[in-house]
Amino acid sequence: MFGMADGDPTPGLWSWSIGNRIDPDRVRGALAGALERSVVPLGHQGVLCDVYHVGGDFPTLVDVFVAPAGFAEATCASAVSVRLGEAVLLPDDTLNPTRYVLAEPDGTLRPVHVDEVETDDGPERRHVRPCTGVDPACSLGPGCGSSHFKPAAG
Repeated sequence: MFGMADGDPTPGLWSWSIGNRIDPDRVRGALAGALERSVVPLGHQGVLCDVYHVGGDFPTLVDVFVAPAGFAEATCASAVSVRLGEAVLLPDDTLNPTRYVLAEPDGTLRPVHVDEVETDDGPERRHVRPCTGVDPACSLGPGCGSSHFKPAAG
């Protein structure tokens, strides 16, 4: 699927959440290191990246516009997580609205479920828990078992 954590290196929009409040320049620097190219705020030339803050357990939101071709989203999110030393949430390859991939600072990628509340400032994400295939959130949408990121034994 286009622009989701399925390993498809298709350019598109990447929307991530970071597990701490991080300065936008630091986020762009970590992403630039992962991509080995210029990452700039909206209105400039380069890979466009908007960084803003909301509440919740993942208060830094990152939108990468027209992500460069040839880079798998999950791989880049993992590299940014390692560079920042913070967990990064990214959409997974299912249509389940509570399911994400968690990129951890040690480079691990694993499926999780997250509670999300839409606010005037943007989505706030809380209560991250492993996708086990038996979590009640697994029944909210299709695909936990068919994902590239398989549920953990639960």
